[in-house]
Amino acid sequence: MEVFVLVIHIAAALGIVGLVLLQHGKGADVGAAFGSGSSGSLFGASGSANFLSRATAILALVFFATSLGLTYFSVRKTDNKSVMTTQPAPGKPAPQNVPAPSAPSGQTAPDKDGSRAGEIPK
Repeated sequence: MEVFVLVIHIAAALGIVGLVLLQHGKGADVGAAFGSGSSGSLFGASGSANFLSRATAILALVFFATSLGLTYFSVRKTDNKSVMTTQPAPGKPAPQNVPAPSAPSGQTAPDKDGSRAGEIPK
């Protein structure tokens, strides 16, 4: 069903682009008043403008509806997993949230093996 809605969505988008490119701008009405030849068209002087405007509006409505449909499908497909609750990647150790031992003032904390190799003599 999602693929069908996506195909209709793409067809509506391409149809809108084509119909918008076919339509005349507002400045084209002045040329039609002086006989630019649009009165002899298939739909008449104002018939083509009405037809193209209505077809564009209908395709825009179809595009809007398919956009909502595709949004509905994408929301239903999500996994509802939070970024905060994801597990670490396999093969990597999980981070340890153990605080490092604190040393009294003026002394350094012992290393993992118990030695004080990181101490700088004074």
